[in-house]
Amino acid sequence: MSLLKKLIGQAKHPRGFIGSLMLSIMNTSHTQMNVWAWEKVKIREDSVMLDVGCGGGRTIQLLSIWNPQARIYGIDYSEQAVKDSIRANKADIAEGKVHIQQASVTDIPFSDHTFDMITAFQTHYFWPDMENSLKEIFRVLKVEGCLLITADLYKINYHMKSYQTKEDMEQLLLKTGFSDVKIDENPAKKWIRIQGIKRT
Repeated sequence: MSLLKKLIGQAKHPRGFIGSLMLSIMNTSHTQMNVWAWEKVKIREDSVMLDVGCGGGRTIQLLSIWNPQARIYGIDYSEQAVKDSIRANKADIAEGKVHIQQASVTDIPFSDHTFDMITAFQTHYFWPDMENSLKEIFRVLKVEGCLLITADLYKINYHMKSYQTKEDMEQLLLKTGFSDVKIDENPAKKWIRIQGIKRT
């Protein structure tokens, strides 16, 4: 296996020391994207939030800082990512504000209508089943809940065989049941932000 394939494999499913190192790099490199993604998002102070594919836990840290009254959950299907994310959010976990567990987006271990906000940063292009993943997210969102997906455009183009275009993603979200779908880009950074609201 080539070095590139090994690195891609670690990005997709971090394992061991190398996986932990990559998660640390992701934590640093994704911070600016997180800040940009939240510029136009408004949620209640006491929201219940879920970060899908929480990786090394940096997004959860930022969500906790920006939303002091929120309860924040994180899932990732990588055991190493869960360990690193728990370590990064140790204080908030001890206080009961943050909860992190191993799980897949295709089988989210929460009841219907649990979350006010669900985020997915630099992860949706790895989802094995986009349609069913969005259905699961829709299921666990409360009515009026918001989904926020953010990613590098080049990673979408590299990893995804379908739903690469804004039009395709918009149609899929609408088909799933989302309303008020908004998709915009940061042309300087080549980032994309996808938002959808669950109205019913």
